[in-house]
Amino acid sequence: MTPTRTGVAGNGRAATLSDVAREAGVSLATASRAINGSTNRSVRADLRERVLDAAERLHYSPNANAQAMARGRTATLGLIVHDIADPFFSTIAAGVTEAADTAGLAVTLANTQHDAEREVGFIQTLQNLRARSIIVVGGRQDDEEGNRRLREALAAYQERGGAAAMVGQPILGVKAVHVDNLGASAALARALHGQGYRRFAVLGGPERHLTAAERRGGFCEALAELGTPVAEEAIIPSPFVRDGGHDAMVELMRRDLDVEVVFAVNDVMALGAMTAAREAGLVLPRDMAFAGFDDIFALRDVTPTLSTVRIDMVDIGRQATALALGDRDAPDLVTVTGEVVLRESTPGLR
Repeated sequence: MTPTRTGVAGNGRAATLSDVAREAGVSLATASRAINGSTNRSVRADLRERVLDAAERLHYSPNANAQAMARGRTATLGLIVHDIADPFFSTIAAGVTEAADTAGLAVTLANTQHDAEREVGFIQTLQNLRARSIIVVGGRQDDEEGNRRLREALAAYQERGGAAAMVGQPILGVKAVHVDNLGASAALARALHGQGYRRFAVLGGPERHLTAAERRGGFCEALAELGTPVAEEAIIPSPFVRDGGHDAMVELMRRDLDVEVVFAVNDVMALGAMTAAREAGLVLPRDMAFAGFDDIFALRDVTPTLSTVRIDMVDIGRQATALALGDRDAPDLVTVTGEVVLRESTPGLR
């Protein structure tokens, strides 16, 4: 068979893998392994060179799907988040997609709505789709059984050749990017104490959510060490969302406690709490000071500007992607520190 200069077979059709095999004088299976790769068999160097030379002469273009099936993976990275509408998750997703694009990968997004069973299901779905890597984003619950199922799902995925990483507490047996929530929230507490505040309330998020517990714990422990412990009745549990902050603030005001500053364990909760305070007729920050955690982009449009802990969520996404893609220089655990940023919402007591 003599190929034409345009890279088609003698009858004018596009060259196929069978054409390449005949041109190289090898079996179709050998040609496939030489071009597409194989998870369990290799090809002798001289045969691979013959096949690649034949493919070049024929201008053969391999089918991407066939390559993926042969190699056991696609050019897809799976990203599993708790709530893509939450700026925390969407900003991390921006970092993941940026890094994935640089690596030539497409991102498949799965939104769990904080449902652990959906996380496990999505891992199985991404495994069936032969995703190259999976990144799970979100703090874990104090739920050993649920965490065990997730660990097993990720282990099964990795045993079949996938790679995984997570953003959150490093308890799932995969590489992780973890925010130092304890240290950062303690630093925020000390900064607010340094501004003269002594009477605090905490909108603490879900009681079994480990990220909320770390932030709540770090803040309260630091204040206790400073001699100004937070009263138990001034710690209000709530969902880890904007409406959770709003409802927790309503409950705090109902309790009629003597509070100078309110710390919400994430910014979206703080925004909801500030709205509830305004609805009750409070003038901010004159009547009540507020602080949050994360420094989401939406804070640029908030008045008064919100004091918070800044973490680089885009970079967290980039680092998680490096871990998931097996960057040789990346460690198994990356710990991200936060930066306290004091703004108009906590002017301090003179």
